[in-house]
Amino acid sequence: MSEHLKNKGWTVVMAGTGINLALGILYAYSMLKGEIGKMFDGAGDPYATACLAFALSMIIGGKMQDKMGPRLTAIVGGLLVGAGFLVCSQTSNYWGWIFGFGILSGLGFGFGYSAATPPALKWFPPAKTGLIAGIVVSGFGIAPVYLAPVSKFLLGSYGLHTTMMILGVAFIAIVCGMAMFVANPPAGFVPAGAASAAAAKKNSVEDKTPGQMLREGRFYTLWLTYFIGAGAGLMVIGSIAGIAKKSMGEMAFIAVAVMAVGNASGRIVAGVLSDKIGRAATLTIMLVFQAILMFAAIPVVGNAHSSGVIVTLLATFIGFNYGTNLSLFPSFSKDYWGFKNYGMNYGILFSAWGVGAFVLVKLSAALNAKFGGFTVSFASAGVMLLVGAMMALSLRAKKAEVAVEVPAAVGIEEEELAYQKVSK
Repeated sequence: MSEHLKNKGWTVVMAGTGINLALGILYAYSMLKGEIGKMFDGAGDPYATACLAFALSMIIGGKMQDKMGPRLTAIVGGLLVGAGFLVCSQTSNYWGWIFGFGILSGLGFGFGYSAATPPALKWFPPAKTGLIAGIVVSGFGIAPVYLAPVSKFLLGSYGLHTTMMILGVAFIAIVCGMAMFVANPPAGFVPAGAASAAAAKKNSVEDKTPGQMLREGRFYTLWLTYFIGAGAGLMVIGSIAGIAKKSMGEMAFIAVAVMAVGNASGRIVAGVLSDKIGRAATLTIMLVFQAILMFAAIPVVGNAHSSGVIVTLLATFIGFNYGTNLSLFPSFSKDYWGFKNYGMNYGILFSAWGVGAFVLVKLSAALNAKFGGFTVSFASAGVMLLVGAMMALSLRAKKAEVAVEVPAAVGIEEEELAYQKVSK
């Protein structure tokens, strides 16, 4: 493989990460929520609607990415997000924000996000699937590190509506600009570090259609664990500014930013770890850890005098564990069902994220209102996470297999390798 193609792969990774850095405004919504709440009741509804629209458009955008390529799909995403923010900049109406942020921007998040990871994975060998997926999606998670202080500054200087206009224009420029650098590798491309074309074809995962995927029991196990893991994390992420404000006041944006570092780190760490010990083992560990944190958070979030440092640390670790979902499940999808229909297959699986966000965030709000605090909602999430961890155990391979490299035979091109599967 030429040095040019090697560098092209990393260019695609960086462009995909850049797109996600811009689209990550979704996680900074908690910084805007206070100002939105001054205009109408139900300030969390545009966020919940955006999560649902995000999940729906991942299926549509994934299909578009499979058929028409990632560049056009990302451009559509950037335009939709920008249009949604511009609509919000012109209205104080509940339904205007539902349409602008909830529907238009929500759809844009899905189109942009669905175009970032698939092309990046195609430039690298299977042994780096978790790492590359983790790097690309880390952009979405770490976005609040810069968006939280930027949003705070813009809100203080220009107010909510002008802030939305500035962000909308900036996102159109950034996402559409980064889209110019995302591309699939040329036909017949074999990543460095992979087997030769012949051996890679022999040992590659069978490409499954969405229909074939939906007939597999492990799809539903993955969907439910994704629903639980993502929903539990978003319960905290969507409310962290309000929780932190009780003990940190105007410095609550620091908790949002530090949590984002944990969110992004979790995506990369889980990706690398899953390449080493397997996706199922990594998922099980992370779900158990998340459950422990949810139970540990109960006395902290229930106490208005809790230390800001403790609140920030808990939020950071919860963000870390939540972030692991966003690198593990794309990797599961590629491992199980191949590349040909990857965009649509992962889009369907990603619906668990949207439904989990909508259902568990709304359920959390209802429980918090009914019981006057976070205790019941956090305890419920902890129990669900433990159930998810038990389900994840069923994803472990029944029989581990190792690939043994055999020297190339005489007459075969030097770089070709034969692989034989040896059961442990």
